[in-house]
Amino acid sequence: MTRGKPQLLFVHGIGGLRDTATDRREWLEALVAGARDAGMADAISGLTMGWLADVTFANYSDLFNRRGAQGDTAGELEEDEVPFLAGLLDAMLEELAEQFPAESSPQDARVISDARYQLDAAAQGRQSQGAGEGFRGLVGVTTTMLRLPGLRHAAQWMNGRAILFQLAQVGRYLDRRAKKAELGMAVRARVLEGLDPSRPLVVVSHSLGTVVAYEVLHEYGGEVPVWITVGSPLALGAVVLDRLVPRPASCPANVASWRNFWDRDDVVVGRPHLGNWIGPSKSGVKAVTERVDSSGLWTHTATKYLEHGAVARPVIEALTS
Repeated sequence: MTRGKPQLLFVHGIGGLRDTATDRREWLEALVAGARDAGMADAISGLTMGWLADVTFANYSDLFNRRGAQGDTAGELEEDEVPFLAGLLDAMLEELAEQFPAESSPQDARVISDARYQLDAAAQGRQSQGAGEGFRGLVGVTTTMLRLPGLRHAAQWMNGRAILFQLAQVGRYLDRRAKKAELGMAVRARVLEGLDPSRPLVVVSHSLGTVVAYEVLHEYGGEVPVWITVGSPLALGAVVLDRLVPRPASCPANVASWRNFWDRDDVVVGRPHLGNWIGPSKSGVKAVTERVDSSGLWTHTATKYLEHGAVARPVIEALTS
């Protein structure tokens, strides 16, 4: 049986270089706002003063940005990354088409249709002219996608090239071939660093961080009272789901509760398939998905999710139980 002070672990998603202290503070402040929204203000001092848990922000961003760039220009894409990115964009456009149907969002639906046309053209260009042409075509696709309201107002993505290079981090993490698999191993080692399996671990993971956390928790030997996933791409079919280890995908055995949250206006992650596409653990635990609605045009940030009482409540409950 685990005992002692709980641990709270934050696992981030794609992006440029991060400052561990700054991100830890911002995620914690958002969780405090969520606790207030949940009517759990009595837990706020415990969070801010560190009485409730030892809080860790697992920062592995430097492993993707070793050349000192800020995420959008860190090196060049390799030829074998183009097919993965094309598949990821295809899955994203499929999800976006569900979010912006022509009958209710005709202008946005036209943008998605234009991006789909460009994606098909990029695939043809790669076949006839090589990966360089395919990459330029994908930049065109992401540039077109920036016309959608949510993406257009995302400060982290100022141009189509920036989107593409940051989305490439997903493929780089999931690449299992020879030396390329070393990156994923290094990321998981960074997340596991300093954790104490003898104490309860509450995990909050976002975006690519949910993919990392899935594999980390299958390796981790300690008790996890609750695992929170927000803005998760885990259910993006063959692009992500079929590349997870272990397969077939299932809830980690040490997770007592898995809560997955998604925002209807999150243009990166669409329909909530996790509960249907990822199997339960041997004890029957599986993802329980709940929708939240954030204000503003850009909802795919961890802090937006954490500010919701519905997201903060299971975290606080696990830390205080």
